[in-house]
Amino acid sequence: MIEVPFPDAQVHFGVFFQGVNHHTIWADPSSGSQIDFETFRRVATAAERGLFDAFFLGEGLRLREQDGQLLDTDIAGRPDAITQLAALAGITTRIGLVATQNATYNEPADLARRLASLDVLSGGRGGWNVVTTDNAWTGENFRRGGFLDHTQRYERAAEFLSLAREIWDAWSGDPIASTRHDESWSHPGAVRVVERDSAQFKVAIAPTVPRSPQGHPVIFQAGASLAGRDFAAAQAEVIFSPFGTEFDPALEFANDIRARLVAAGRPADDIRILPGTQIVLAETAAEVEEKRRWVLEQQITGATALSLAGQVWGRDLSHLDPDGPLPAEDPAPSVISSTRGAQRDGQDRGTIVAQWRALAESKGLTLRQVAVETTARFGFAGTPGQVADELTRWVRHGASHGFNITPWRVPAGLDEIVDLLIPELQERGSYRTAYTGVTLREHLGLRPPLTRR
Repeated sequence: MIEVPFPDAQVHFGVFFQGVNHHTIWADPSSGSQIDFETFRRVATAAERGLFDAFFLGEGLRLREQDGQLLDTDIAGRPDAITQLAALAGITTRIGLVATQNATYNEPADLARRLASLDVLSGGRGGWNVVTTDNAWTGENFRRGGFLDHTQRYERAAEFLSLAREIWDAWSGDPIASTRHDESWSHPGAVRVVERDSAQFKVAIAPTVPRSPQGHPVIFQAGASLAGRDFAAAQAEVIFSPFGTEFDPALEFANDIRARLVAAGRPADDIRILPGTQIVLAETAAEVEEKRRWVLEQQITGATALSLAGQVWGRDLSHLDPDGPLPAEDPAPSVISSTRGAQRDGQDRGTIVAQWRALAESKGLTLRQVAVETTARFGFAGTPGQVADELTRWVRHGASHGFNITPWRVPAGLDEIVDLLIPELQERGSYRTAYTGVTLREHLGLRPPLTRR
């Protein structure tokens, strides 16, 4: 009998509202606007009805491009994350609200204040997904440009986060006068000035926002690189990963994070691991593969397939038939630009073209079919019972603590998960039946912030 190392573990869910992607089936009749507040409201309230831990917003400081042109096959809808989450804080009561914010192109005094404001106004439900950017393409939006060498981006992020934590800790735990008869609004010495003089930051900050009930916003980090794993082990409280489909790679990643935590002097269970994933549910086992395939084919439209192939070849291929063969010409003699995203950033075009041609020849695939086979992100497909069994296996065998779900349909994409999957998980005792806390830190079962222990 296989030992179950975490027999009482429960599945944690977050929902990832991407904003810019081709994995949302925007042409579906039930698809909504990607920028109207109603869409965000429906997704967030469905997640809260399903007792999710967090609503997570992606962020981008520049629209994606391909060959110097804006990428119009992606859904482009990215209102500022903190602004959007602050609005959602007013219509939700429990779900965590996590903003992706860039440590390269922000400044600590401003960003720490805005994140603390979200955390205080939501009653301790705020979170910060710390991301970094080293490319000059995004840096063109800013006066200083892409000044950071790739190796320096985590150095700046670590110091940025250290300074943000100092700012959040600069208010005492009980700073405000308890009665109107006190001589001043705050207790003497309740707020201290935070000073830093380094290569990155020269500041003297008197923070304006007190602590929230959870102390600090919860720190999230996404990264599977070795540098990203080390940063997470030293700094993060939740880590996202791309290992949300196959069990063995997910378990290997989780074990690696646990080992890095111990090496960093932290408990092995000090981070919650939530790989990104997608879930397709069907009523019967016979329908599962048909629906899974339908979702994949709807995600990669003909225009998207030609755009993806154009990224690989480095040429405009919009004149081709997506249901015809791959291009006969050779790719452009350059590596793939990062302006469309990180999936193939810096890879050799010729190598990928050779792989695509071998796949097309061996399976008799069209251009679009190759695009589906090579770019589709997937997760779990099955009946609600089948998926519930698999997700339970993951968390109870230590491959993850749960999942950050990307709906393939927005805004109705969580309805099946909430109505069909979560009851199955609850029957297995592997999902909460009610919120037991009020803060995001409590939902995730996290310890106090690293600087407050």
